[in-house]
Amino acid sequence: MIVTVLKIAHITAISVWAAGLICMPFLFRQRIDQIEDRDLHRMHAMVRFLHIVIVSPAAFVAVGTGTALIFFQQTFDAWFTIKLFLVGLLAIIHVLTGLVILKLFKEAGRYPKWRYLMVTGMTTVVVACILVVVSAKPRIDAMDFAGEIFVPGALGTMLDPLIRQVIP
Repeated sequence: MIVTVLKIAHITAISVWAAGLICMPFLFRQRIDQIEDRDLHRMHAMVRFLHIVIVSPAAFVAVGTGTALIFFQQTFDAWFTIKLFLVGLLAIIHVLTGLVILKLFKEAGRYPKWRYLMVTGMTTVVVACILVVVSAKPRIDAMDFAGEIFVPGALGTMLDPLIRQVIP
């Protein structure tokens, strides 16, 4: 029962988080030169509200419920590492979106069309990749492409040149 509730909360939070990050560049693009101060202030307040009150808590809930699900379901497969990497990219996009909000609504703030297309596309691709990896749960054997890393003592062998430079 608790796993079901966690999954529902996780999927809902991921959906809100992803949708917010995908639509945010569209809102940024609405920032135009001729906008009046009152309208600019209202748009800034709306974008900040969306990011701070809706998207950020959804991200927090998504990561929290996802972490809880790791321990309840004991998901330690190789595909899960790829999913965590992609979620990390989504978190980076989230932080960069917050930084854009801080700079965009200053007097000289601009959001060019190329950036809008690039950020929307990248965010959509990351979300789609997360969905594909989670849905497919591909069987990945790390020994097939990086077997030498998992040999006992491999870390010492790989780092030996670096260690010799630091410690003579």
